[in-house]
Amino acid sequence: MSAWQYCALTDTGVRRKHNEDAIMSAPELGLWAVADGMGGHEAGDLASGMIVDALSSVERPSNFSLFVDAAEDALQTVNQKIRAHSDREFEGRMMGSTVVALLVSEGYGACVWAGDSRLYRFRENALEQLSRDHSQVQRLVDAGVLSPDEADSHPNANVITKAVGGAAHLAVDVIMFDIQPGDRFLLCSDGLYNELDPAALADGFSNGTVEQIASTLLQGALAAGARDNVSVIVVEASA
Repeated sequence: MSAWQYCALTDTGVRRKHNEDAIMSAPELGLWAVADGMGGHEAGDLASGMIVDALSSVERPSNFSLFVDAAEDALQTVNQKIRAHSDREFEGRMMGSTVVALLVSEGYGACVWAGDSRLYRFRENALEQLSRDHSQVQRLVDAGVLSPDEADSHPNANVITKAVGGAAHLAVDVIMFDIQPGDRFLLCSDGLYNELDPAALADGFSNGTVEQIASTLLQGALAAGARDNVSVIVVEASA
């Protein structure tokens, strides 16, 4: 694999007392992930932690498609573990987490996700969202009922339709894409993009190194009020 530069940061934010986000970086595998837990303190951070632990234990086969399959299988397994834990410890109350994972190889990559944590690609000074939110407002946007701008301020903007632990059967989404030298990727929880609009996110990529970009984005969200936990991972494909 090419050399990959990365920086991973997470913060409780301004208003929350606990951080229910969890992040992981495994550059030796070519795998990064952000998980945003739900279900309140203990349940939410336990769910997100279980997800990144499961992904961290994935082994990388020589075949990239099998690697993607292994990540999916890990999420299916932890989905059942989260639900079993909820039944046992929380009387079946909501316990779950979103997840977005970036898997990379030489010249191509994959995104595996459930929920509204996102993956973006920054290429040739343009920021593109690669994942697609599993949310009520995204369904309304897809149906032409809402514009993307209206979706941002919709009262149900934070209602997601899919999460790890949310249902007995988990159907994650997967997309494949090419990777060019110099491409930069942003994995984040909704605590980032709910505070910074797409133009502000793109502006953050003008700050040089992956460390500077990640710090700029995180500090921007905190300065904007950071109503939720904020997690940021910036990954660059070196030339």
